[in-house]
Amino acid sequence: MRTSVDLDDEQIKALDALSQRVKRSHADLICQAVDEYLAKRRNDHEGNAFGLWAKGGVDGLAYQNKWRGEW
Repeated sequence: MRTSVDLDDEQIKALDALSQRVKRSHADLICQAVDEYLAKRRNDHEGNAFGLWAKGGVDGLAYQNKWRGEW
């Protein structure tokens, strides 16, 4: 799918230099950058929790039901 992106002059210069250095097209470098950004953002939700839920493995609903069952 094609899309258009507005880059400033500094970004274009940096992209040109990188493209020449690694011998890859602008489009290929931009696709790689988007892939890396999206992969990072998919994992952003990890570590946002705290306490029992920070490391995962704890079912929050089951935990609440256990404690509420004691009331």
